[in-house]
Amino acid sequence: MAGMPSPGTVSTKRRRIAKLAREMSGVALTSLSHHIDFAWLLEAYRRTRKDGATGVDGQTAAEYERDLERNLLSLLDRAKSGTYRAPPVRRTHIPKGTRGAMRPIGIPTFEDKVLQRAVVMVLEEVYEQDFLDCSYGFRRGRSQHMALESFRKQAMAMGGGHVVEVDVKSFFDEIDHALLREILSQRVRDGVIVRLIGKWLNAGVMEEGCVTHPDSGTPQGGVISPLLANVFLHEVLDTWFVRDVLPRLRGRGFLVRFADDFVMCFEREVDAQRVMEVVVKRLAKYGLAVHPGKTRQVTFRRPPRDDGGAGGTRATRPGTIDLLGFTHYWGRSRRGYWVIKKKTMSSRLSRALRAVWTWCQENRHLPLADQQAHLARKIRGHCEYYGLTGNGRALCAYRHWTYVIWRWWLNRRSRHTRGGLAGLDRRLERYPLPNAVVVHSVYRT
Repeated sequence: MAGMPSPGTVSTKRRRIAKLAREMSGVALTSLSHHIDFAWLLEAYRRTRKDGATGVDGQTAAEYERDLERNLLSLLDRAKSGTYRAPPVRRTHIPKGTRGAMRPIGIPTFEDKVLQRAVVMVLEEVYEQDFLDCSYGFRRGRSQHMALESFRKQAMAMGGGHVVEVDVKSFFDEIDHALLREILSQRVRDGVIVRLIGKWLNAGVMEEGCVTHPDSGTPQGGVISPLLANVFLHEVLDTWFVRDVLPRLRGRGFLVRFADDFVMCFEREVDAQRVMEVVVKRLAKYGLAVHPGKTRQVTFRRPPRDDGGAGGTRATRPGTIDLLGFTHYWGRSRRGYWVIKKKTMSSRLSRALRAVWTWCQENRHLPLADQQAHLARKIRGHCEYYGLTGNGRALCAYRHWTYVIWRWWLNRRSRHTRGGLAGLDRRLERYPLPNAVVVHSVYRT
């Protein structure tokens, strides 16, 4: 399209919003939506994923792009005039955990994703000035690995401590709409943006042809849901911890949060006990409940220096912490010092291997080259996330059992495998799986 605006104009506007939010800290901003123009929507379109599943209207990104300029201008006019109608999200379910549980995922329409992305681009610049360092989930320039490293460094500096693990029940489904609007109004009161967020909260969910309108929750999968969840927990948890909890502690303490996954570590056990009791009441005040079976206090102190290596007796041995798919534990470094190490959680490893088992079972009829390419992508993707220093053994186990599972199902493609298992192994030598690699190694320069 001729005369397309430059992305630089959008960057300039974003810096302007960030500067305004920084200078007016703690003040509700009432004039933000004028920054959303055609150039802003075009940049939002560029940042929107094009290969995602379609929403209730069935429109794909390619279909929307055929008349992109007119579609974006129409979207801009409807958003600003208040005539935009947020369509319900299409709900689907994906596997969760290890016991067959399913997690609901909401899929907005493509146009809705573009508009949500445009609003997120505004709100990000406002709330990035407010969010605290303990928050890592769905923020620009932050990741799960950074949250894990933050926990390790702070826990090592304290020599471990007493960790409170909290599991919030169905967090994204239980966010109270009225409380969320109240929290948003403390910082953003722009009429257009507030109205759009209200429409998304009230849009409803379509499942099996039936539309429902829940009074709480933001559908996981929506573009704006992670930001709204961060805003909600920033007020409910982060600010409360820094403002009210830390000054009352007898020792040191810290919080690390990634979305609704968080742990709190305390130098003294009495602090951990008091906060564990209070945090449940704090969450309940905002309509959130904790999972009693997964919320616990763990003694995670560093073992004595002269310990023989086992970390003490079973009664005194420090516990383990599960965070973001990794089990944290105390182990000896190469120089013999006690350090915090990480390994893949056994439940996550089992779940990943079950997915390999299912795929190999259902696709064993494909050519070997196609199977090898798909399994190689699985191994590389697994290593991209779990490939941290000290986790090499779990990575090798995943790669080894992936090969074993693949070989098992290939041997069952026919009653008569030419050359038996030895012949199958010779054929598979032509289609090797990649080695497990510690992608994020501290020893790699």
